[in-house]
Amino acid sequence: MVSSEAVARPGESQVSLIEQYRHIRAATVSLCEHLAPEDYVVQSMSDVSPTKWHLAHVTWFFERFVLKEYSKNYDWFNEDFDFVLNSYFYTIGGMYPRPDRGLLTRPTVKEVIAYREYVDNAMLDLIAEKTGDKDFDFLIDVGLSHEQQHQELILTDIKHVFSVNPAWPTVNPSLTPPPVRKSQSHEFRDGPSGIREIGHKDDSYCFDNELPRHSELIAEHRIGSRLINNGEYLDFIRDTGYTNPKLWHSDGWAIINREGWTRPLYWAEGLDAEFTFGGKRELDLHTPVTHVSYYEAFAYAKWAGARLPTEAEWELAADEEKVSGNFVESNYWHPIAASGSQLFGDVWEWTSSAYLPYPGFVPLPGALGESNGKFMSNQMTVRGGSCATATDHMRASIRSFFYPHQRWQFLGIRLAKDGAA
Repeated sequence: MVSSEAVARPGESQVSLIEQYRHIRAATVSLCEHLAPEDYVVQSMSDVSPTKWHLAHVTWFFERFVLKEYSKNYDWFNEDFDFVLNSYFYTIGGMYPRPDRGLLTRPTVKEVIAYREYVDNAMLDLIAEKTGDKDFDFLIDVGLSHEQQHQELILTDIKHVFSVNPAWPTVNPSLTPPPVRKSQSHEFRDGPSGIREIGHKDDSYCFDNELPRHSELIAEHRIGSRLINNGEYLDFIRDTGYTNPKLWHSDGWAIINREGWTRPLYWAEGLDAEFTFGGKRELDLHTPVTHVSYYEAFAYAKWAGARLPTEAEWELAADEEKVSGNFVESNYWHPIAASGSQLFGDVWEWTSSAYLPYPGFVPLPGALGESNGKFMSNQMTVRGGSCATATDHMRASIRSFFYPHQRWQFLGIRLAKDGAA
């Protein structure tokens, strides 16, 4: 689960904050415009939540953390939602088990849409009244960033839901066809080395896990000029990539044998097609490989005579570039062949860094402090955002994280090597 849920943008004027709220809330609903009511209720595995749950949970966040705290006259839409829609905020109460969310037929999709409208009306009135209060503005931005994270989860979760249908139906027929072009040549380029600073670097709001900015000693290294593509990963598969135990972590070797993994998630057995939001498509050898676990990324890197970059190496490379790339607004909802470094967008990039606190890390106070710190165990850091991420949600210092076996998110591979050229 994408759990970095405590971020905010720099302070905005009253009008722009209201406009941001309206825009982001509307964007969430627009992602679902091609879904039928039946699509909203399915939970295809424990990592996936039903679409209607996402729509309701992000609304509950505003109700629970903003309206309850700041609006004296607000009446709960339904007090039972406080239990059903809580995700992992144990300090404010219990919650319905995550793996069983798909068992709940109520609230209905119709009720969830009514709930969103009810909370939006109260929120817009409250924003108009309270904007300018620093703590209030922070909470609004927290909620909006939280919603953007769930926008990405809505897409990746519904993709998995549709993928278990043997017909591989199209999720969204109005997507822009991906460009047909060849990948740029892959090369390794020298990265910044020496004592360098990483972490969020100005006084704007950010995820607490991006702080504090601090110095790290970076050894000489080279980093890949683009993401690894399907054709390169196919070479790995055909060269006994999934049958050579020397390439794999012990845990990775155990899971690929237990689960029968022989290819990335959503690739056809014949290795000639893959499932996308546009339905079944011929495998484009030039687009970045995606939906691979950390174990697969590690094995590929070892096979290629390289390694995965550390998150510090990745951030220093990305910090030199403008945030630009294939994000959700591009309307591809799929990685595309490289036209640049691809450090932002397309796929979240596995790093070799465990998800751990920076030196001096202090979580946010109260329940919001549960968003990041308590997940800093047994997970790996990923960087860069994906084709399902909102552009204005991304910056070089953002850290997200997944367990090493997970691959239903848009997760891909960039290589690195030790030493200078």
